[in-house]
Amino acid sequence: MRIAFLLFPNVTQLDLTGPAQVLSRLGEGTRLDLVAATPDPVPTDAGFAILPTATFEEVTAADILCVPGGFGTNGAIADDRTIDWVRAIGGQARWVTSVCTGSLVLGAAGLLEGYRATCHWGQRHMLPLFGATPVDARVVIDRNRVTGGGVTAGIDFAFHLTALIRGEAHARFVQLSLEYDPDPQFDSGSPERADTALVTAYERRVAALAPGRDDELRRLAALRGYS
Repeated sequence: MRIAFLLFPNVTQLDLTGPAQVLSRLGEGTRLDLVAATPDPVPTDAGFAILPTATFEEVTAADILCVPGGFGTNGAIADDRTIDWVRAIGGQARWVTSVCTGSLVLGAAGLLEGYRATCHWGQRHMLPLFGATPVDARVVIDRNRVTGGGVTAGIDFAFHLTALIRGEAHARFVQLSLEYDPDPQFDSGSPERADTALVTAYERRVAALAPGRDDELRRLAALRGYS
């Protein structure tokens, strides 16, 4: 089982490292690569870099493609080499997957047209740009497309995928080995449960960090042949 995670500048590291930790335990023979345009360290939005294990040229096929998200997704969509690689790998992968706004990258590569998919709640409304049907869910499975919601949903996504590939018993074993037993201190992890002031504060923060992000994504979608 060969797993390829896309790495790009300003990726949200937990989108990648959370599911990577789970999927690395699929069993004997599993090979997991963190794939980037060059072998240089890739900066994340957490202030530290991740070292790729392979470049686009070195990974030409995979059983599982996983694309994480983050504020760097628009840059990934704008980069022809990145989109070409995602399209090529996703076109033949057994499982085509994403976490958070990584689904927008899949969409830009033409891999979500006619599929149900999810995303971080703050950008889920952009999925129809790429012909996908947005679903308000933590994990969405549509045929061989498996998409996870925002950031921490990547861990749940990985357990769903593990169960699909290796069965529920193996997924439960991995869950126990990782002591995945979430008990959040606060009940504000979704806009439906957070108070209005908190949601507004988040939206203002995003607007300050990435001004015009939605407009830029619409422009990039048009460049990729979507209108």
